[in-house]
Amino acid sequence: MMTAHSSPKRNRPSTLPAMIFLFACALAAPVYSQDEGGVRPVHTFSIVARDSVTGELGVAVQSHWFSVGSLVTWAEAGVGAVATQSFVDPAYGPLGLQLMRGGKTAPEALQALVSVDPGREVRQVAMIDARGNVAAHTGTRCIKDAGHIVGRGFSVQANLMLNDRVWGAMAEAFETSGGRLAERLLAALDAAQKVGGDIRGKQSAAILIVKGSPSGRPWADRVVDLRVEDSPEPLTELRRLVRLHEAYEHMNDGDLAVEHNDIEGALNEYGEAERMFPDNLEMKFWHAAALVNAGRIEESLPIFRDVFAQDRNWAILVPRLPASGTLLADEATIKRILSVAPAK
Repeated sequence: MMTAHSSPKRNRPSTLPAMIFLFACALAAPVYSQDEGGVRPVHTFSIVARDSVTGELGVAVQSHWFSVGSLVTWAEAGVGAVATQSFVDPAYGPLGLQLMRGGKTAPEALQALVSVDPGREVRQVAMIDARGNVAAHTGTRCIKDAGHIVGRGFSVQANLMLNDRVWGAMAEAFETSGGRLAERLLAALDAAQKVGGDIRGKQSAAILIVKGSPSGRPWADRVVDLRVEDSPEPLTELRRLVRLHEAYEHMNDGDLAVEHNDIEGALNEYGEAERMFPDNLEMKFWHAAALVNAGRIEESLPIFRDVFAQDRNWAILVPRLPASGTLLADEATIKRILSVAPAK
């Protein structure tokens, strides 16, 4: 049976300066008010989790609300991940990360923010820190069905659901699935939708995964950062985007191999990307270019022919590449490649 999981309180002074903590609490004032027009009713289901092998931290969400990822999902490499939803106060995201960055555990950070929020009973928030400590809060006035489960290294939470089976199905799917963190997060979202999901239906989804340790380069620390803003099947589209992201990671690795004059490495990476998305002209073209660079010109020609037939602009690009070193071809080779392009 799953229960709340937390680490013993550390017997040391907080590294977060008191002024920063008070500032964070002050900024945590709620958006929920009868007099304010800022209420954002982002009712949804989500998961925050840590990969125990890689240390990666992730958050994923689906909702019948436009652009759910712009409000709900927050994460920082080496710090933690946050999902803030229901009558959402987006400040829980950056402030929760700030507190965890300063040394608070996820339960300590969440408690600090909830305790000063007069709108706490309409909030639903989950946090996980880089050590795997987890905490969640579901206010008593969140629209039913609403609830959460805190497990080992993850929390699942949902509100305004068709039934009360949603978060249990999510927890089971995450715990029993394998593979990379992205796949496990998607499995949890799929399980929620399968048993009923949001009572209003489907509209948007998002997934954000960061590295377990910061590199000092935030752009490099985002492992996956994808959103589906408006779709009749957001989870289907999100899963397609995750796979496409993986394919383009192979493309990026191929580009890196080219920079290091690793022709065989580039060929392998571009080829893998093309195998994943055989109809993608970008992937097909660079696979063909890698074949040329490996001296396998004849093998490249059928691929070039197919690409040029669908979009002749790729043929216009070919002669421009040798100067940059991305295509190792003399004038005779360029002419041979262009011979398979359709006539103007």
